Amino acid sequence: MSTERKGKLLELGADRLADALLELAGRDEFADDLVERLIATPRDNMGRFRAKLSALQLGRPFVHWRQTAEYARELEYLLEDLRAGVTDPRTGVELVATFYQADSVIFANCDDSNGDVGDLFRHDARDLFVAYASRCADKEWLGDLVIRVIQCDDYGVRDVLIDCAQDYLTEPVMRVMVERLLELAGEESDEYRKRQWFHNIESLARQLKDAPLFEAARLASWGSLSTAACVDIARVYLECGKELTALAWLEKVPAGDSFMSADRDSLLLEIYGRSGNLAEQIKAAWRIFRRGRSATSLAHLLDVIGQDKKGDVLAGEIGAILEATMFSPADADFLVEMERWEAAETYVMNLADQINGDFYGSLLPLAEAMEQDGRPLCASVVYRALLDSILRRGHTKSYPHGVRYLRKLERLAQAVADWRNIALHNVYLQGIKLNHGRKSSFWSRYGGKG
Repeated sequence: MSTERKGKLLELGADRLADALLELAGRDEFADDLVERLIATPRDNMGRFRAKLSALQLGRPFVHWRQTAEYARELEYLLEDLRAGVTDPRTGVELVATFYQADSVIFANCDDSNGDVGDLFRHDARDLFVAYASRCADKEWLGDLVIRVIQCDDYGVRDVLIDCAQDYLTEPVMRVMVERLLELAGEESDEYRKRQWFHNIESLARQLKDAPLFEAARLASWGSLSTAACVDIARVYLECGKELTALAWLEKVPAGDSFMSADRDSLLLEIYGRSGNLAEQIKAAWRIFRRGRSATSLAHLLDVIGQDKKGDVLAGEIGAILEATMFSPADADFLVEMERWEAAETYVMNLADQINGDFYGSLLPLAEAMEQDGRPLCASVVYRALLDSILRRGHTKSYPHGVRYLRKLERLAQAVADWRNIALHNVYLQGIKLNHGRKSSFWSRYGGKG
């Protein structure tokens, strides 16, 4: 809320604000819930939390995924009741733990395909837990409570309490938790659950900056050195300031293995930077840049090789892009980012027949950029690819976008002076009518011109 709006509201006076709140509460159940929370005593709000949580566990109509966001909001308000009702940190911790332990009922009651409810557990509930736990004096009791809570984590949301342990526990308590988790892993017969215990140990090890413990947990969990294991172990050693050990772990990856190459190069860039190996750092920076040319990767490269090299780098890379025989939306985006409009247009026009409209996420901004820079033919080529993709797939929900593209193509055609080797708009229009004339839903949206 802006300071200006708040000031104007305060000028209205308490009576008018109270009337407005009551009117809003009468129209919206969440506003009504807020008003009830504001006027309730802390004891009442704690009672509201308990009552709502109990009601959830008694069962209710199943929540369809389209209503899950509203369900998550309802759960958020439940947590706000707790925040408003409890100041004692130990009581607060216990009640948030109770909320986590109700996860099976909560998730079984909804289709959380959108992840709204899961995010509430991973963020809102976690933050509230930390707020209470960080003020809780009995850290040993707290560590035991967290271990009890995570022993049943069928929905994968309780282990966030382990991932933020450093925010509310002391190192000695975290070490005791590691020992307890090792015991649980040793007693576990189910392989999946055993790996979950080791995963929790890895999380604590990373927070403790204990790279050897992380290494031991990862090896005990999987029993073999995969590329992912080598990279993860290297990353933790690097976080702990052990550059040479991190490098040794990356060197365990078999030559020619391309898996996680981007992650490996990012780590190598930092390792060589810290150790002062400029030659290898430059090689890593070039690999990162050429794997995905962008303004960001260029900036990282120039940080290593020098800002004065920008002109030479751009000249070389633009030349390489224009010599390519396969169209890359990322390279087209890079040329636009660098405002090399002529080069971008040349690149698109040279490889027009290779543009795949299915990649609308990157192509639409490209088309719009070309249009805004006054390049109607180049923009038309990209818009045609987007429209062709929609018509080819016959995805009716995308037809409004397709109609918009076609109308845009009509307007752009009026500004094209030279069509070069590209079919005129009328020819293109007749072609899509011939190939997709039976898609009546599209043509009716377009205006009955099918």
